Amino acid sequence: MQFTLKHYRELSLDELYTIMRLRQRVFVLEQHCAFVDCDDQDQESWHLMGYDDKGTLAVYSRLLPVGLSYPGYASIGRVVSEPALRRAGYGRMLMEESVKRCSELFPGAPLKIGAQLYLKKFYEGYGFQSVGEVYIEDDIDNIKMIRG
Repeated sequence: MQFTLKHYRELSLDELYTIMRLRQRVFVLEQHCAFVDCDDQDQESWHLMGYDDKGTLAVYSRLLPVGLSYPGYASIGRVVSEPALRRAGYGRMLMEESVKRCSELFPGAPLKIGAQLYLKKFYEGYGFQSVGEVYIEDDIDNIKMIRG
């Protein structure tokens, strides 16, 4: 897995297109979430792209600076895996790299995420703990999680 981290302003048009295509295929088509993916947070964020050995974008996450999504917290969002490449351990590699890169980009900042409830145990494996009640977003159970 080859990871590339770029700020929004450093992304090429082709990279941005590939990212948006993957996000839409998974969140809109696969998960049936009718939402505006372009939420005005991409421009201030860092974009972590993981490519397989064939050069295919296999995994992606968006790293958000402190305060952009949650006051006092940095965040990891839009965590997504290419459907055809799942079950290869790429998602785990992505989360390890995402947490590592957040600690480099936002030293000392705690992390807060909005996680789909079925992935709660997955995120717990990276030190996240659930806070608050389960809530519904786009007809999917979600929970807020923090990592100190």
